Amino acid sequence: MSRILVVDDEPAIGWSLRELFSDGGHDVVVAADLEAAAAACRQHRPETILLDVRLGSRDGLAALPDLRAAAGDVPVVIMTAFGDLDTAVRAVRAGAFDYLVKPFDLVKVAQVVERALAERAPPDAVGGADGDGARTRTPAALVGGCPAMQEVFKQIALVAASDLPVLVTGATGTGKELVARAIHDHGARRTQPFVVTNLAALAPGVVESELFGHVRGSFSGAIADRPGLFETADGGTLFLDEIGEAPPAVQASLLRALESAEVTRVGESAPRRVDVRIIAATNRDLAEARAEGTFREDLYHRLRVFPIALPSLAERLDDIDVLVRHFLTRRSAVGPIPAIAPEFLDAVRGRAWPGNVRELEHAVEYAAVVARGGTLRPEHLPRPVTGGHDCGTTPMDVASAALRAAVGTWSAAARAALASEASPDLHARAVSLLEEALVRDALAHTGGNRTAAARLLGLDRATLRAKLRALGIDD
Repeated sequence: MSRILVVDDEPAIGWSLRELFSDGGHDVVVAADLEAAAAACRQHRPETILLDVRLGSRDGLAALPDLRAAAGDVPVVIMTAFGDLDTAVRAVRAGAFDYLVKPFDLVKVAQVVERALAERAPPDAVGGADGDGARTRTPAALVGGCPAMQEVFKQIALVAASDLPVLVTGATGTGKELVARAIHDHGARRTQPFVVTNLAALAPGVVESELFGHVRGSFSGAIADRPGLFETADGGTLFLDEIGEAPPAVQASLLRALESAEVTRVGESAPRRVDVRIIAATNRDLAEARAEGTFREDLYHRLRVFPIALPSLAERLDDIDVLVRHFLTRRSAVGPIPAIAPEFLDAVRGRAWPGNVRELEHAVEYAAVVARGGTLRPEHLPRPVTGGHDCGTTPMDVASAALRAAVGTWSAAARAALASEASPDLHARAVSLLEEALVRDALAHTGGNRTAAARLLGLDRATLRAKLRALGIDD
């Protein structure tokens, strides 16, 4: 039996967590404010603390050092209804073991607490909590509350305090540069330069000169010495976007620069020392490019020390509302924020967004202009474009997008819940759930007529009968 302290001013949360952990054989103490929590720490010496961030007018993270002084060095799990990047960063800096976003799954809460009790010590803090509760600066467009984005926020918070190279992957328009800037802004180099370059936009003949600089007379047009982007970013961060498009010769030069922390200007023989953090990004599958021989394996592993994979917009449809309102708020400087009809949000959720968040932002800006200050409605959205031709959005498109979003949400939750399993077998689990849902829906639609249900599902009656037995579904 272990002692657990729950600090939350919502009675329902305190009650549910007390019931959960008491049923598991633990001794649970619930405190509604920080003063009661500190007293409980001194009296009961809890072995794990679950701490809410918002406790009336008090900031739970800011008070964490006081709780540690009373309870000792015990794991602290942060609970919050505001699952943004700032909270994740502050939680990591305060030395929190993990953090949970409300409303949360009690099964996941139990798993996190059991891990905390097993380890009995929080990860090393990377800095003190903000004593005045001040929030660190957040990049304007990096928002979201879905499980997939919560995982991205956690990864940013963890890696920001280090100097590890980061490889950000994701489809076009998912926000890879925003992630890179967030890592820089929340790290020790935040006051130093953040330099961005898109390797795909540089002509092959000038890539090395752009990256490493050149000296006067080294080639036609080199009329003066010029530092490269590595030197410009010295002390700060260099973001190499579209790293998958780097030519082979540049890949070799990048590898040398990363391994030696030195660069040599074109036309110069003596190398120059540089202190640069590298964050690279690509929408290509670099593992596949490595297998094909178009991307160096040694450079791949040198860049991919800490990978962050961004979800597509189809995997985070729960964030549609907050993204739309965020984009409208950002353009408030050019006019009042318009009202939003529910049908507008339904139309946005039902459309495929191949350009992801960037395409959605442009569509919202377009709609705001067309609405001319009125309520945003579906007809204000630009017509979707696929393959260069305008097209409508069918009900099947809407349903398919919803299914992809649901699968993405389930997959993110399953990865977290089954993280400790050697072989979580997500494919088999997902297929089983989907198959059972399809069979039950077909039977309901046909009034239990197995022949009609089999025809609807595209199965013969014997196959359907076998599936019903395997799934444990009665007549």
